[in-house]
Amino acid sequence: MLNPMEKRTFEALGLSQEIIKAVAQLGFEEASPIQTAAIPVLLAGADVVGQSQTGSGKTAAFAIPAIEKIDPMSKAVQVLVLCPTRELATQVADEVYKLTAFKRNIHCVPIYGGASYERQLFELKKGVQIVIGTPGRVMDHLERGTLKLDQLKVVILDEADRMLDMGFRDDIQTILEQTPEERQTVFFSATLSKPIRDLINRFSRDPQMIKIEQKELAVPTIEQWFYEVPSRMKVETLIRLIDFHEYKLGIIFCNTQRMVDELADALLAQGFSTDRLHGGIAQAQRTRVMNKFKNSEFEFLVATDVAGRGIDVDDLEIVVNYDLPYDPEDYVHRIGRTGRAGKKGVAITFASGRDIYKLQFLERFTKAKIRRGTIPTVGEVEGKRAEQLYNKLLKQLQSNAFKKHDIIIDRLLEEGFTSTDIGSALFSMLLGDAPAASKKQAVEHSRERGKQEFSFAQAKGDRGGHRGDRRDRSRGERSFKRGRSHQDDRMGERGEPRRNSDYQASMDKDRSFKKGPVRKYSKPFKK
Repeated sequence: MLNPMEKRTFEALGLSQEIIKAVAQLGFEEASPIQTAAIPVLLAGADVVGQSQTGSGKTAAFAIPAIEKIDPMSKAVQVLVLCPTRELATQVADEVYKLTAFKRNIHCVPIYGGASYERQLFELKKGVQIVIGTPGRVMDHLERGTLKLDQLKVVILDEADRMLDMGFRDDIQTILEQTPEERQTVFFSATLSKPIRDLINRFSRDPQMIKIEQKELAVPTIEQWFYEVPSRMKVETLIRLIDFHEYKLGIIFCNTQRMVDELADALLAQGFSTDRLHGGIAQAQRTRVMNKFKNSEFEFLVATDVAGRGIDVDDLEIVVNYDLPYDPEDYVHRIGRTGRAGKKGVAITFASGRDIYKLQFLERFTKAKIRRGTIPTVGEVEGKRAEQLYNKLLKQLQSNAFKKHDIIIDRLLEEGFTSTDIGSALFSMLLGDAPAASKKQAVEHSRERGKQEFSFAQAKGDRGGHRGDRRDRSRGERSFKRGRSHQDDRMGERGEPRRNSDYQASMDKDRSFKKGPVRKYSKPFKK
């Protein structure tokens, strides 16, 4: 039983330069625990039985060694991956496509029920080295003679327990019986029931057990919330939460360098004072960014786990898990950045699809409750901002510490406007309730200004901003265009349909909202 004490870089796992380049392009900086444990064993050719939680990175754990074993000069099927559902088969295929981006002449095809036979036949006749499919459709192709496994090198059963629960046991046995005896057999299963053990004993040879055991960790005493939100709506949700709760200093964690860059750019475009930190940034620049963040020279730091280790900033208000980490220990390290020295801290996590099950595991692992949060509607955000403006104005009036503008007010009164109209117009300007034409001009001005500032920051080699930049800018000038991540929200982490009931209910409330808020939000996504 392997249990790596620390993670390793992909370079240290003895992989080819093509795979290392593909992984770097995806933005991953370290191998997850299951990848660190499984990849060397699989590269050595041993049969493996792996146990790991959903979302731990096990797809890459078995896909990378399998890709490395392929002979690109042969067009025969050399790797077979069996999955319980077409959603999971499609997801595995997508990841294989990305991992083979720099491997020439290596092709894969997903085959599953509900899709056209003709397309699958066309791909199989062209010649593919990797087949990823559901047991039923794989059996159909075997019976038709359109799929041959006589030169198979590796067979992988992903979520084997789920396939047995779905009644695929006979199909799996028939498929395995038609593969060469000298093949490498890999089982990944969350549980090891007796039927699974029977399959392992019958079709594998002296398999090595790889199980990632986690020690229980105590989490800091801070508020922990999660919000169920589709991937493509994360940016808008993040902005709503920041505006509604008035967070001023926080860290936003992402899993990849690419996601860090995308999110940091999106926040900069919306006028937030933001900078980024990940392994792709030179050490000297990383040091400058950290020093600026510790001095509160900008509001939000977007970072990966590798770059985020050792961050110690006083008065940090919030930590955001924009992506759920693969390792529960990383979750604890992340949220531990806030709530220090007895101060109040908040940690929020975005989840969608099967991320919900990962959160349940995190609760058991940390023995702490992660409460479900309700995403504020556009109306609630505007109402909160109006209340904040009222309180600020009341305090200013009570202190009598303001400059008199009697001349301007008198001129407006002489024009026939009432004091109520004058006050309402000023409030509308501050809250962004301008007419449609004016709002359009403000949106265009905001976008153009964001582009100019971002270009200037790039020219200086500093992608952050000063804390005063966002405060000094009129909130009415800032707009929001829908942010999209590189992930597709239609499916969850492991191919499950998204669960968006709470988010949809929140967005439905916004459909009747007519006046533009301080920040112009995108329309709700269509059902």
